[in-house]
Amino acid sequence: MRVRGQLIRRYFVTGLLIWVPLAITAWVLSLIVGTLDQTLQLLPVAIHPKNSLGMDLPGAGVVLTLLIIFVTGLLAANFIGQRLVGWWESLLARIPVVNSIYKSVKQVSDTLFSPSGNAFRKALLIQYPRQGAWTIAFLTGRPGGDVANHLTGDYVSVYVPTTPNPTSGFFLMLPKADVVVLDMSVDEALKYIISMGVVAPPAKPRAAANT
Repeated sequence: MRVRGQLIRRYFVTGLLIWVPLAITAWVLSLIVGTLDQTLQLLPVAIHPKNSLGMDLPGAGVVLTLLIIFVTGLLAANFIGQRLVGWWESLLARIPVVNSIYKSVKQVSDTLFSPSGNAFRKALLIQYPRQGAWTIAFLTGRPGGDVANHLTGDYVSVYVPTTPNPTSGFFLMLPKADVVVLDMSVDEALKYIISMGVVAPPAKPRAAANT
């Protein structure tokens, strides 16, 4: 009887391990698609899929969003588009509250998404929140502004994400000598963090030290 109960429990847990990731993945995708489908409100009512085809098309908003982003980038890449972007930014700069918010968000987005940027390009190993306790962080740059005037030595700026939600975390400035650069891609490090250490990246052989 005990053996049968253990088998039932094992089969149940095995089923959970299969269905839970699938269900969460489907839920996240559904949430993303549902949010992006709201961009269909930008279209005239007459050409909405529900009005023109007589039914909703899940995912049509995703296609429309990607198309808008691509066309915006295409137009902004030429001289006329750059002039329009400059005019738009100068217009926002004249609005007091919007100006500060827009500048802050743009600086962050330029740092994160610029091909020439160094943010989140390296995974680090640091001691946090105390000596002897280690966690994974990401290099975001170097301290700047007046902060750099009060730091003696070579410092780096790092972002320490929380788990399993890496979109929140802590910003730290640490001596460069106290961080360890990992031979691990950012994607691998994120998977490691989100899985709470369960999905570990494959170990890579370390190069032999010269003697």
